[in-house]
Amino acid sequence: MSNPVPQTGREKSRAEAAEADRNQDEEREFVPRGPLQTTRGVTTLDDAVVAKIAGMAAREVPGVYDMGSAARRAFSAVTDRIPNAQTKVTGGISVELGETQAAIDVTVVVDYGVSIVEVGNAIRRNVIEQVEGTAGLEVVEVNVNVVDVHLPEDDDDNAARTTTTTRSPELN
Repeated sequence: MSNPVPQTGREKSRAEAAEADRNQDEEREFVPRGPLQTTRGVTTLDDAVVAKIAGMAAREVPGVYDMGSAARRAFSAVTDRIPNAQTKVTGGISVELGETQAAIDVTVVVDYGVSIVEVGNAIRRNVIEQVEGTAGLEVVEVNVNVVDVHLPEDDDDNAARTTTTTRSPELN
């Protein structure tokens, strides 16, 4: 073992400061940020998990007729006719996740006659409550995009089309 070279006062204080920084870095190594992070491990969530929670929460709001764009709704109408097909809950939901926060976009069709402002606020409240309570993420924003208004006569038109297309060949 060799003897260390004596240090000047300035070198000694630099070495002590560097050692103190190293000790602080070791202590600071992992500080949990949010309920999904602990000193014993981290829980991660896939975007699809948060999208399902948000989708279910948005659908619970009175005045929401359907979710998603016209193309997504048309695709769902086709898949709904397939036996044992599952409804896609995440349709109309877009999620951006960080480590402890989420931003969510919701695309909806509202029923005619409801207050779009009230429905939007109710969607926002319900989505925030469910995602924060279930997933433990802080929801920083929920943007609601209303793409259509469902009119009562739309149901009448669909019912008329269904009866004409489902008649037996003998009746035509």
